[in-house]
Amino acid sequence: MNLASSDTAKPRLLLIDDDPLIGDSLGFALSRHFEVLTSPSRPHCRTLLAGLAAPPAIAIVDLGLPPTPHRPDEGFALIGELLAAAPGIRIIVLSGQNDEDNARHARTLGAIDFVAKPCDPGRLLELLQRALRFQPQAPAPAAACTLIGESPAMQRLRQQITQFANFDYPVLIEGESGSGKDVVATCCLHKLTRRSALPFLALNCAAISPGLLEPTLFGHARGAFTGATGQQAGYFEEAGEGTLFLDEIGELPPELQPKLLRVLENGEYQRVGETQRRSARARIIAATNRDLKKEIKAGRFRADLYHRLSVFTIQVPPLRDMEEDRLRLFEHFRHLFAAQAGTSPVCLDDDATALWRQYGFPGNVRELRNIVVRLTAKHPGQRIDPNRLLAELDVGDEPPRRPDEPANTFAGAVDAAERFLREHGAIDLDRALAEWERAYIEAALKLAHGNVSQAARSLGINRTTLYNRMENWTRE
Repeated sequence: MNLASSDTAKPRLLLIDDDPLIGDSLGFALSRHFEVLTSPSRPHCRTLLAGLAAPPAIAIVDLGLPPTPHRPDEGFALIGELLAAAPGIRIIVLSGQNDEDNARHARTLGAIDFVAKPCDPGRLLELLQRALRFQPQAPAPAAACTLIGESPAMQRLRQQITQFANFDYPVLIEGESGSGKDVVATCCLHKLTRRSALPFLALNCAAISPGLLEPTLFGHARGAFTGATGQQAGYFEEAGEGTLFLDEIGELPPELQPKLLRVLENGEYQRVGETQRRSARARIIAATNRDLKKEIKAGRFRADLYHRLSVFTIQVPPLRDMEEDRLRLFEHFRHLFAAQAGTSPVCLDDDATALWRQYGFPGNVRELRNIVVRLTAKHPGQRIDPNRLLAELDVGDEPPRRPDEPANTFAGAVDAAERFLREHGAIDLDRALAEWERAYIEAALKLAHGNVSQAARSLGINRTTLYNRMENWTRE
């Protein structure tokens, strides 16, 4: 298939499903309205995306993908990778794993909606066209910071941005997935500074294969590698004296870390395949949702590179710490998406408002935004009650915990043990604590015969928390 299609009238649709019959039938049914690209697996999808000049506008993702087609893990991981590679992509999950907990978790990760198999192609087409009507992010005004909120956490964030914005030194932005680190980099640390009229280039270190990351950053000479038919400038060169934003910096391969360190230390770099030294003048902003200090202890990230990147550090708060800002964001997005859809905005009744205040938003602002998209699409102009709202929240089988309720026994015990170890200077016992936690999780999964929802209930934590803790195992 020619990836550089000339059919620009049709939006590009990426369909990831390991069943060739579904891929062929849906591809045919949707081809009148979309340029359809198909992929049978997560690794194949990564390779396909790397060869595209521009990311797809929308994706349909099956959760049950090889090598574990009877579990949703690969599909969940792919949702995160797609959003890392193309933050503006709209994702609809089409899956035979139609457990409601899977649907909630997929939406928490950033999926717009969830459709169970088998699905009528006409209904699916309607959902796809509806999703395309909504722009994931509003255009950012060049003369104003688009951060919304007045909570103490948001005021601290604004204060940090004001302090650091106009310095030339690197800035490291830390925060959970979906919290808005890219907005802080783009709309605040670049557009509100004297560099605002200069180039702003963003590169997601997790979205490009390690073999292509070096020539993308530094450029390459003709013949430097297979396919290098001409010389090419890299991001450092093209950014000039503007800003270079390196997102997901924790994913930078170990072999590239000393080369980035050299640029930060003396401003020098070389194109791949050249010996000529070049000078970098761009201001570097990096972002990560990982704990880089733990990555350093694990030997996956250089301490000297961390210290060079974190001359200034900005912490983007999770949404659960932003108090009434959750309602301010709801007000912003309900009007924005209603205007995009040409409908009246939704609103929350008193009980739904209380539920909105209690919910922890594990997917942060991205999750909140997608919830408002779905409410606007499904219930335009209507008053939302708790039942309608609960259908869109990742709360499993239990309602959100009230702010005055104590944390569950398991999580509380883990936190208390960790505090005890840290207070007594036994930080080297972190590994033992992690192994103790993993043993409990594995025992719960065994007793639940692999049912993640049941295991989470037995541990007293929600399903999203359990998935997050399990994902940490792959990073250790």
